[in-house]
Amino acid sequence: MLTKRFSAAKSYEAPNHRGVVGLRLQGFEEGGPANQWVGLSQFLPGGGAGPDSTPFEKVYVVLEGEMTVTVDGSETVLGRYDSCTIPPGEVRELENRSNHVCKMLVVIPYASGMQP
Repeated sequence: MLTKRFSAAKSYEAPNHRGVVGLRLQGFEEGGPANQWVGLSQFLPGGGAGPDSTPFEKVYVVLEGEMTVTVDGSETVLGRYDSCTIPPGEVRELENRSNHVCKMLVVIPYASGMQP
């Protein structure tokens, strides 16, 4: 078992994101997960990501606040403990339209060549 403390989480820059601080909770370390990594994204009011897509699926879980996810012109607002899966190649846009920070757990498989 690999235990990592929140106080030791390192920040990372996510491409095409704005108004967000990402922290890597698990992944890219010896003894860590072999198939995916887990991050905590903290989106400020007005913060967001995209529109863009990736060649791998992503899972988002809102822990606090709310996030508007737009896919093919259809908007879905995720609230506390709501989640969604974004399939490979699906174009999505994220936007925190509230006046509160949105904290979101992100689970992403390692891209080819990125495994620890």
